Amino acid sequence: MSSSISPRKFLTYGALAILTGIAGFHYITGVAASAPAAVPPAPAVDVMVLAPQEIRTWASFSGRLAPVESAAIKPLVSGTIQQVLFTEGQQVKKGQPLFVIDPRPHQASVQRAQAQLATAQSRAKLAQDELSRAQQLIAAKLVSQSIYDSALSTHQVAQADVKQAEAALSQAKLDLEYAHISAPISGRVGRAELTVGNVVEAGANAPLLTQIVANDKLYAEFNVDEATYIQFVRNTKNTQLMPVELTLASDTSVVYQGNISAFDNRLDTNSGTIRARAIVDNNDGALTAGMFATVRLGSAEKIQALLVPERAIGTNQSKKFVLVVDENNTATYREVTPGEHHQGQRVILSGVAAGDKVIVNGLSHVRPNSTVNPSVTQAIDATVVAANH
Repeated sequence: MSSSISPRKFLTYGALAILTGIAGFHYITGVAASAPAAVPPAPAVDVMVLAPQEIRTWASFSGRLAPVESAAIKPLVSGTIQQVLFTEGQQVKKGQPLFVIDPRPHQASVQRAQAQLATAQSRAKLAQDELSRAQQLIAAKLVSQSIYDSALSTHQVAQADVKQAEAALSQAKLDLEYAHISAPISGRVGRAELTVGNVVEAGANAPLLTQIVANDKLYAEFNVDEATYIQFVRNTKNTQLMPVELTLASDTSVVYQGNISAFDNRLDTNSGTIRARAIVDNNDGALTAGMFATVRLGSAEKIQALLVPERAIGTNQSKKFVLVVDENNTATYREVTPGEHHQGQRVILSGVAAGDKVIVNGLSHVRPNSTVNPSVTQAIDATVVAANH
């Protein structure tokens, strides 16, 4: 009896094995197909509920600092400079002595004017006595009218001489006062252009002795474009209520506060701007005239605005958008119109409304119309900005 399997039986057994494998494969795949596919979890995102916040709108400009007050010190009387009573760069107060021009000639002029006044007063007294006698004599008809008229004229001339002498004395005293030159304003004094021993002349060609610039407050002068000017002043009765923040072009670490002083009375047709001037407090004394500065001009009135963080705004070609979570936790695409930057936030002019839930974190891994797992967060920086501006 042979142990080998005949070819016919081998083919039969092989066909049965193939059929069994095919049946098993269809069973397994059928069971797998009937089982539900695993759904990935919805991505977690942070959302912010939009609420109107009271903010002040700002616009930035480049400007230059200028003195509020300055004085060029020139001599009002001629003479020799006898004393210089300050050092270069010193802070001086109004009325503080600066120069002394040799006062002796002016003192002599005062004494001479006093003597002339005394002479005029003596002559006037004599003329008054003569007039009184003439009045008595003409009343008694003992002198002619011409004698009385002559006494009256002499008296009037004597009175005029007294007034002239008084005026000369006042001028002499004034010249003596001018010989002691004092600071007309408070501020920082420059160098002495002429020193002790130099002879100076008064008048139209009088030399500059020194210059004082007030530095407790400074003007910030800058040009505002027409559109911004209209926007800021249209609903403002008093432009001086507009706040100003100033930083130096070379150092932005310190912010100086001030207010608008005035706008010019006409627009420059060449540049399309109007000149503005703000007054800024020089609290630390670091500001000086001529410096370049960045000036931020704020609106006089605050407005209600919707703010979102910069990271919540996406870009789609030339358009800006945000993703808003609806009541079904679905992220929906909203095209928006951003406004100005505001302390790390962005004002949204259109596209969203109060109460909308805007995705502020996780925007990169969320697709429009997909389901998300939102977590409400509060934009702390936005509330701080709204409270402080």
